[in-house]
Amino acid sequence: MYTRRNYSFWSTFNWSKKPFIAGFIYSGFISFAVHLFKKNYGIDISIPWQPVSVLGITVGFYLGFKNNASYDRLWEARKIWGGIVNSSRTFGAAVISFVQGADEQAIRKRLIYRHIAWMTALRYQLRLPKEWEHTKERLTGKHFPNTVEKCIEDMENELRLYLHSDEMKHYTGKSNIAVQVLKHQSKELQALKDEGYIDDFRHIELYKLIAALYDDQGRSERIKNFPFPRQYASASLWQTIIFSVLIPFGLLNIFSAASENVQWMATPFSALIIWVFFLMEKIGDYSENPFEAGFNDTPITSISRSIEIDLRQMIDDENIPAAIQSENGYLM
Repeated sequence: MYTRRNYSFWSTFNWSKKPFIAGFIYSGFISFAVHLFKKNYGIDISIPWQPVSVLGITVGFYLGFKNNASYDRLWEARKIWGGIVNSSRTFGAAVISFVQGADEQAIRKRLIYRHIAWMTALRYQLRLPKEWEHTKERLTGKHFPNTVEKCIEDMENELRLYLHSDEMKHYTGKSNIAVQVLKHQSKELQALKDEGYIDDFRHIELYKLIAALYDDQGRSERIKNFPFPRQYASASLWQTIIFSVLIPFGLLNIFSAASENVQWMATPFSALIIWVFFLMEKIGDYSENPFEAGFNDTPITSISRSIEIDLRQMIDDENIPAAIQSENGYLM
């Protein structure tokens, strides 16, 4: 997630400069071809601007629809993890208040650590690259492994910080470790109830929190595993390309009435319009997948760390890690 007030113009342009450069070269070629045909053969191959503008309006509406749908996915991901923050804090407070008896401190710590392990597993699973994501533009590093194998290896190493080695054996070979961790949490809560550490009513309340966490995980996985429908994404791309192909022909028709000193402006204006439309298309494209470890992701690593700090402070734990700070304006 980008945390500074605005992207600079040059960072925005550098991110999306290819359509402008390609549009400038293409528009220059079309301008030369139109001038050549008109001079040598008396044929004007430019086209009226009106039908091009109608197509541009249509493409603009479609890009608006796509960007709204993409933003909904991005904002839903943030709301889901906002819910995880609330449920996690409630779970921590409930564990500290409800669990009473011998070895209560050790039990509370074990439950809290297992919850942190669940967040860790879910976070890594959501970062696994998918074929429809922008896998070549991930913010790779210690927080974002770029291969599935490295991601799983790092996840298991981090889980060992919170789970006993005997418990880790139960998760070997499981396809969805986060689900299994919550299952193990539910089984221990039932065992604590049977042993008298938790009464019936409080056990029910704790299980409701487990159910809420399962709901949040399922909603996150729905966004991660079901891409923005490719027919809509593909249609906006091809419509933008078709419109961009026609722009120089339409602008040349308008600028043909101007003086020769001004007619050359059709080329940079065509490139500018092409860039604006492709910029809108690209923003929507990069907002579709809020867990792909990109520049505009939902910062689930930072959110997980803040939850971990809150929960570990609740049990007066030691060696609590610091909050994750943004690096070069990006929060992970």
